[in-house]
Amino acid sequence: MSEFAKRRGRISKVMATLAAGAMVAGMAGGLNTLGANAAPVGDTASAPQTSTVNGYRNVGYFAQWGVYGRAFQAKQLDVSGAANNLTHINYSFGNINNQTLKCFMANKAQGTGPNGSDGAGDAWADFGMGYTADKSVSGVADSWDQPLAGSFNQLKQLKAKHPQLKVMISLGGWTWSKNFSAAAATKESREKLVSSCIDLYIKGNLPVFEGRGGPGAAAGIFDGIDIDWEWPGSPNGEVGNIVDEVNDRANFKALLAEFRKQLDEYGATQDRKYMLSAFMPANIVDIEAGGWNDPENFKSLDYGNIQGYDLHGAWDSTLAGHQGNLYDDPTDTRAAHRQFSVDKAVKAYTSNGVDPKQLTIGLAAYGRGWTGVASEKAWSAATDGAPGTWEKGIEDYTLLKNRGTDYYDATLGAAWRYDGTQWWSYDNAQTTKQKTDYIVDNGLGGGMWWELDGDKEGELSGIMATDFRGAKAGPISEPAPPVTGNPGDGGTNPTDPPAPGECKAAAWNATSTYTAGTLASYNGVEYKAKWWIQGAAPGTDAAWEKVTDCDGSTTPTEQPTETPTDVPTDTPTDVPTDTPTDTPTDVPTVTPTENPGGDTCAAAWAATATYVGGDTVTLDGVSYKAKWWNLGDKPGASQWGPWENLGACA
Repeated sequence: MSEFAKRRGRISKVMATLAAGAMVAGMAGGLNTLGANAAPVGDTASAPQTSTVNGYRNVGYFAQWGVYGRAFQAKQLDVSGAANNLTHINYSFGNINNQTLKCFMANKAQGTGPNGSDGAGDAWADFGMGYTADKSVSGVADSWDQPLAGSFNQLKQLKAKHPQLKVMISLGGWTWSKNFSAAAATKESREKLVSSCIDLYIKGNLPVFEGRGGPGAAAGIFDGIDIDWEWPGSPNGEVGNIVDEVNDRANFKALLAEFRKQLDEYGATQDRKYMLSAFMPANIVDIEAGGWNDPENFKSLDYGNIQGYDLHGAWDSTLAGHQGNLYDDPTDTRAAHRQFSVDKAVKAYTSNGVDPKQLTIGLAAYGRGWTGVASEKAWSAATDGAPGTWEKGIEDYTLLKNRGTDYYDATLGAAWRYDGTQWWSYDNAQTTKQKTDYIVDNGLGGGMWWELDGDKEGELSGIMATDFRGAKAGPISEPAPPVTGNPGDGGTNPTDPPAPGECKAAAWNATSTYTAGTLASYNGVEYKAKWWIQGAAPGTDAAWEKVTDCDGSTTPTEQPTETPTDVPTDTPTDVPTDTPTDTPTDVPTVTPTENPGGDTCAAAWAATATYVGGDTVTLDGVSYKAKWWNLGDKPGASQWGPWENLGACA
């Protein structure tokens, strides 16, 4: 297996060493969708919505850590036009607690070594970080007292503007797959894990951090769960992963069945269907070890995303070659068991009886590169991984697309760029169209992008969407999130409200946007919006506060037209962001701007205060500078911690 950089929520990590002969276990990766090439979609609220593009899925991974150094927020998907072309957004990632074996949230940076993922999480990015109006999808700033902020709230706003979008929570990935095996080991542990994930993400019962969160705070955001276990039964995952080579295969099947069972049971109470997908390996060794291509698994899964990138990379620093070739390359100089292609991976599933429409293929919104290369030909000698903006050997498509000379080989379905010394393998417009045509011609269910922040303008996913729109209708018939308005679904697209009775305020309207302090009547009750809200009916969402019953005799008191807007809007701009869990591609190891230490002491460190990259504090006569966002991490406690020692002060 190859080795990937590990991108995990906050800490930039170097790629792990891959096991010989195995394929890169990169995380599902994909990128943005196209704005410039996007076909107009008109008023999304005026017609029935489906979560397909002409019968095909166009899935993109939204990385938790991208909001920091890359400054990629959900609003970029809206302004670029990408949200018009995507069908599913996979939010990556959720972790499994090493002690409880449950889904959980925390504010703890990813550490190093085999135990680095233990207890790691980024609740701040998920639902704590306040957004200013210019960064918000709605164009309205978060208020200080709203229970849901961060990326979760931004994705909720994005869904309100683009009703065809489904949002999935992706669990695991390259860096956070350590505890899957233990959690899947028994019937009891499987039931406990699945129940906790549904409670946290589907029912939206968040823990409370710094005033954010609470019961039902995230209800209605996630339409399903994406399983990114890398890899059951195989030693080719991250160092330190728990692996049971004898039992993982059967336990993995049982875990998928338990997710399907509990999702269906809860969905029946909400009159809706929740989805289950998975990120799947392309390496035959890993496929067989986990039983990924067992058709029985697809009775539980709605579909699976096949890794179609990281087939080669700079973990092999002396050989430049293709990382996402569609077909086998006869000039590949590597041993036969290390020669991979997308087509070979697809056939490993379909030849074993998996329905093609349940498969999507992954494309890369980034490149893998080498330096010291003397020829433009693939499989030439190299001296090292090429320098990248975020990590050696990796570069975003947005930053790579105009570098050097572009090359494309239609017989391989591969593209690369070469500038005389650097050689970069990547997906471009030509390979995107060729792979999209391959999806159509082979009756597959669609394509997937790792990861959206690598293609900031959504060019590549837009090319795919445009090609899907012009192709024969695809095999998928998948409705958009249902119009319900029930309390448990977050009111994503509620039904029309009943008559307001004798209420003074205007009747609530499902298509209207309400800001803090705005009044609306619904079901004979008058409500006040506590913050920006669209689409969620009063009484079904925490954004609404009851003012009075409307019986014709009570006149509600005047309500303020705005609430405090001084939400913490600082975005840590230098949190080392782990690379994708399987395709670590862009976890920046940003160094904060220098702050003075030395003679003058900064304010004393406080265990209850939140610090972002660049903040300085004093503890025991020593000044420290925060390297990334942290809370409760004592300066000087660990050389791997979030604090840089600036020296003694007075």
